[in-house]
Amino acid sequence: MTEHTALMPFRINIPQADVDDLRDRLARTRRPLPVPGRDDRTDFSRGIPQAYLTELAEYWRDGFDWRAQEARLNEDEQLTTVVDGQTFHVVHVRSANPEATPIILSHGWPGSFVEYQRLVPLLTDEFHVVIPSLPGFGFSTPLSGTGWEVARTTEAYAEIMTRLGYERFAAHGTDIGAGTTGRLAALHPERVIGTHVGSDGRMLGMVGDKFPYPEGLSEDEVAQIEKIRAEDTAERGYFEMQNHRPDTIGAALTDSPVGQLAWIAEKFQTWTNRAHQTPGEAVDRDQLLTNVSLYWFTRSGASSAQFYYESEHAGLDWAGSADVPAAWAVFDTHPLMRRVMDPWNATSHWSEFTEGGHFPAMEEPELLANDIRAFFRDLT
Repeated sequence: MTEHTALMPFRINIPQADVDDLRDRLARTRRPLPVPGRDDRTDFSRGIPQAYLTELAEYWRDGFDWRAQEARLNEDEQLTTVVDGQTFHVVHVRSANPEATPIILSHGWPGSFVEYQRLVPLLTDEFHVVIPSLPGFGFSTPLSGTGWEVARTTEAYAEIMTRLGYERFAAHGTDIGAGTTGRLAALHPERVIGTHVGSDGRMLGMVGDKFPYPEGLSEDEVAQIEKIRAEDTAERGYFEMQNHRPDTIGAALTDSPVGQLAWIAEKFQTWTNRAHQTPGEAVDRDQLLTNVSLYWFTRSGASSAQFYYESEHAGLDWAGSADVPAAWAVFDTHPLMRRVMDPWNATSHWSEFTEGGHFPAMEEPELLANDIRAFFRDLT
């Protein structure tokens, strides 16, 4: 990387005109005509129910305080830096502990750096925390061009850690961030102390597609996985749309705040712990709406979808390094999880929790923080 490597201080300051425009659009929402018998606010079987979406949108308009959330986000040090022509936004929270270990936290979709807001203070006793935003997400916008997928992003993340002065570092990620975390270890095993991946029982839905069936499963066990695969198929509408037609969905997400809200909030019900009936029960409602607001104000509903297209057409497989210690923390787990995902018990640190789900940093930050600390404490 030969370009200018400046680290520029950054603060969030959304223009008041944009805040007013959001409220105005929410007040003028054009809602679908109701379907008789479809008035259950907790029935997500066909997507996000209109009764709950209306309730959430009205709170976003009248009860949610963006300026208070913006001030809270600005309590953490932030910076931007340009890597390979792309602007990256980075949260950088230094520990008061001089012996602290640098750790990079990598997010996915429909998350953002906001996803780690409650986790950060639980880690800074032992870690210097670095949270870069994926290209096309949040303030890592606008996109500088095409071609930003997992591999290119991973190299940019390594460069960001270099610019911050961290030669050796720990890595944690979920969703897309699990991919960048594994690839960091594969490409830079001499720099990565260890990798910690957060996952959930829904990952069994990828068996037969991204991951092979292990040998020796009984008919009942195969049936259990097939049931999860069927459920996962019903969840993949967003995935296929963003993989293949990001421009089409991007136009809707950029013009309609309720459309953007529905697109994200649905996943905070279907991907969080099954004990919760609505997204507002699974995660803090204000944190959820801060995340959605970030997508809205930065227009990254459209640009984050481009990341899916680029990754789908890059032809990359999961990557990791056998020489770098690896840990998994599985939330809302399933009894077959380890047998399927780690049939050889090759992962030295494997934790399973009945709590939480796909967004553990938002759902169960203390459980996640404790597991991260326990794993890396043995390595540093």
